[in-house]
Amino acid sequence: MPERLAEMLLDLWTPLIILWITLPPCIYMAPMNQSQVLMSGSPLELNRLSEEQRILNRSKRGWVWNQMFVLEEFSGPEPILVGRLHTDLDPGSKKIKYILSGDGAGTIFQINDVTGDIHAIKRLDREEKAEYTLTAQAVDWETDKPLEPPSEFIIKVQDINDNAPEFLNGPYHATVPEMSILGTSVTNVTATDADDPVYGNSAKLVYSILEGQPYFSIEPETAIIKTALPNMDREAKEEYLVVIQAKDMGGHSGGLSGTTTLTVTLTDVNDNPPKFAQSLYHFSVPEDVVLGTAIGRVKANDQDIGENAQSSYDIIDGDGTALFEITSDAQAQDGIIRLRQPLDFETKKSYTLKVEAANVHIDPRFSSRGPFKDTATVKIVVEDSDEPPVFSSPTYLLEVHENAALNSVIGQVTARDPDITSSPIRFSIDRHTDLERQFNINADDGKITLATPLDRELSVWHNITIIATEISNPNLISRVPVAIKVLDVNDNAPEFASEYEAFLCENGKPGQVIQTVSAMDKDEPKNGHYFLYSLLPEMVNNPNFTIKKNEDNSLSILAKHNGFNRQKQEVYLLPIIISDSGNPPLSSTSTLTIRVCGCSSDGVVQSCNVEAYVLPIGLSMGALIAILACIILLLVIVVLFVTLRRHKNEPLIIKDDEDVRENIIRYDDEGGGEEDTEAFDIATLQNPDGINGFLPRKDIKPDLQFMPRQGLAPVPNGVDVDEFINVRLHEADNDPTAPPYDSIQIYGYEGRGSVAGSLSSLESTTSDSDQNFDYLSDWGPRFKRLGELYSVGESDKET
Repeated sequence: MPERLAEMLLDLWTPLIILWITLPPCIYMAPMNQSQVLMSGSPLELNRLSEEQRILNRSKRGWVWNQMFVLEEFSGPEPILVGRLHTDLDPGSKKIKYILSGDGAGTIFQINDVTGDIHAIKRLDREEKAEYTLTAQAVDWETDKPLEPPSEFIIKVQDINDNAPEFLNGPYHATVPEMSILGTSVTNVTATDADDPVYGNSAKLVYSILEGQPYFSIEPETAIIKTALPNMDREAKEEYLVVIQAKDMGGHSGGLSGTTTLTVTLTDVNDNPPKFAQSLYHFSVPEDVVLGTAIGRVKANDQDIGENAQSSYDIIDGDGTALFEITSDAQAQDGIIRLRQPLDFETKKSYTLKVEAANVHIDPRFSSRGPFKDTATVKIVVEDSDEPPVFSSPTYLLEVHENAALNSVIGQVTARDPDITSSPIRFSIDRHTDLERQFNINADDGKITLATPLDRELSVWHNITIIATEISNPNLISRVPVAIKVLDVNDNAPEFASEYEAFLCENGKPGQVIQTVSAMDKDEPKNGHYFLYSLLPEMVNNPNFTIKKNEDNSLSILAKHNGFNRQKQEVYLLPIIISDSGNPPLSSTSTLTIRVCGCSSDGVVQSCNVEAYVLPIGLSMGALIAILACIILLLVIVVLFVTLRRHKNEPLIIKDDEDVRENIIRYDDEGGGEEDTEAFDIATLQNPDGINGFLPRKDIKPDLQFMPRQGLAPVPNGVDVDEFINVRLHEADNDPTAPPYDSIQIYGYEGRGSVAGSLSSLESTTSDSDQNFDYLSDWGPRFKRLGELYSVGESDKET
C-alpha cells in the first residue's frame, strides 16, 4: 500500500516540477515597462522590477504573456490557483479592477477582481478539453473605464496519467497452420491510450502476454504475436487462448494497463496418413446379387480434416480383382465394394481382396513422415441361391428354308439349372413374340419346329423369345432371344418389272428399238438375277418384231420392217417368255402391247387412234380438244336450262290421279309461339275457294259427290280465331269425302306352309320377348353387335 501511494504522488508532482522548471523563460519574453501587466504564478518575477526602473522608463502599455498551466483531475478542498494578473498602474490603492472573459470564464475559471488571482473552481479533464482561450483587461474600479486594451492568453490543462490503455477491436481471433516453425507470425493487436502522447510517458505503451506462454510470444512495441514453440500439433490441441496486456508509462511501475484476449486456432495440414480401423474385413453376398450392388464398406480413418483427410481406395491384389471393384464415397470417406461380374457359388465359394487407402492431397513438406497410405484384407463369401435356368448361349440364330415342311425341326435351345439340385427345365415360346403362332417348341428338349408355312418374300426374319422354367420352382424363369432367318428358294417366276405399253411409229425404220423392258424376281439368288428372254415357239419367226438381250439383263424389242399402218392393224400383242437361273428354273409369259401411232418426222408420237385419219386437215389436236370442250359446255347449259324451266312450271296443286296419302311433306317453317302475333296472317286460314262454302279436295278423288252448301261469310282479320277454327272443324267432320276416313289396307298373303313364313307381324303370335336372339352371335363378327343389342334389350325388359 505505501508503494502504491508513492507511485501516485510521483505521478502528481512530476508535471508540477516540470512546470516550475520551464515556467520562468516562458514568462519573460520582452522587457517589462512601467505599464506592463505581469502574469505569473510565482512572486519572484515581481522582485525583478525595481522601483528605479518604474520611474526611469517612459509609460508604455505592454503584456508579457505565456501559457498558464493547470493540472487536470485536481480535486483539492479549495479552488486551485492557476495564475495572477497584475498591472503597474495598480499602486495598491485598490482603484483597479481586473476582468476575465472567454472560455470558461466565470464557470470554470474565476478571477479576483482586486488581486488578479485566477482560480480553477471545477475539476478539469484534458481528454475533454485541452486548453482554454481567455481575455484579460484592467478597468477603473469606479467608472469601469478600460485602463488598457484587452489581451488574450491561454490556459492549458496539463495531462496526468488518468486513462488506461484500451483494445478497441478485441477480443481477437487468428489462425496459424499447425506444425509451423518457430517465430511464425500469427497476428498483431493495437491498443489506444487517451492520455497526451507528447507530454510524458502517459501514452507510451508496452505489450506483454499474461497467459498463453510458452506457445506464443509478443513484440513489446509492435504487438506482433508469433509462435514460441515449433511443430504445434492440431490433433493434440487445436485452440489456444492468449491474454495480452498493454501498459502505459513505458511499462514502468505505476503505469495503467488494459488487457484483451486472442483466440488462436491451428489450421489443419496433411501430416497424418490414413489408417484402417481393422486389418481384416468379412463380407458375404448371395450369388444372384444384381451387378453393381454394394457388397460392403471399408474405411480408413485420418486424423486430419477436410481435403487433407480425403482418401482414394483401390483393389491392388487378390483373386477377385476382375469380379469386384471399389469406389470412394467423398461424403463418408469410405470405400464401397461393388460387384462387377456375376458370381457362381458352384464355381467358387469365396474370394480374398487386398484393399489400399491413400491420401489424395499429399503435402511434400511432410513426405518424410512415411507413406500416406494403408492396406487391409477383405474376404468375401459367396452364398448359394436358387438360381433360374441358364441357357447355353445368350442368343440363338437359326436358319430355315422357306419351303421347309410343317413340323420340321428348325433348331434347338438348351438350358440347365446351375444349382446343385439340378431341377428339370421346361421350355415354352413367349407368344407375345409369335402372335401368328408360326413356331412350336418341345417343352422337354427345346426343339423348335415349324407350325405354319413360311414365305421369305413376306418376312425374312422372325424374332421370338424362348422361356425356360424350373419345374420345381415355376417362379424361376429365364428368357433368351432366338432369331430365325428364312432362306430363299426359287419359288417365284420372273415377270415384267412394270406394265409396259410400246408405241410404234408408222414411219419407223427397220431395226428400230420400239421398247426396252426389264424383269423382276421376288426371289434373291446368291449370285444375283440372270434372266433369259424368248418368244413363244409358234412366234419365233414373227414377221413384224424381234427381240435382243442386253448386257444389263434387260430386253429390247425391235421392228423388222417399216410401213406399219394403223388402218390395217392398230395393236400388236407380243408374248415374251422370261426364265430365271434358279434350280429348278422358273419361267412366265408376259405380253407386251404395241400400238401403232402417227408420229412426226422426228419420231414424236402425235396420235395413236384410227379416228385421227378422218379429222379435218389443218386442225391440231389442241384445237380439236377445245372445240369438243365447248360443245360439252353448251350441252350442259341447255340441260340445266330445261331442268329449271320444267321445275318452275310444275303445279303446286296435286293432280287428281295422284294419291299422296303415303307421301310425307316436310315444312321447315317454325312458329313464334303464343305471344308472336306477327308470325302468321289470319288471311292464310281464309281460303279464297271457301268463301262460298265450296271446299274441293285436291289430294284425293272422292267416291261421293259433295254438294256445296252455304258457307260463312268472310270475316275481317279481327275475327275470333277460336270460333273460326271450330266452324271449319265442324265442316270437316260432316264431310264424308274429307280424310281421315276408314280404309282397309290389304297385304299380299303368301299362303300357309311357306318355308320363309309370313313377313307381316300382324298375325305373329309371339312377341320379341319370346324370341331368343343368341343365334345372331353364331353368324360371325358382323352380326355380333346386333346380337348384343337384342340381348341388352331383353335384359332391360326383364329388369
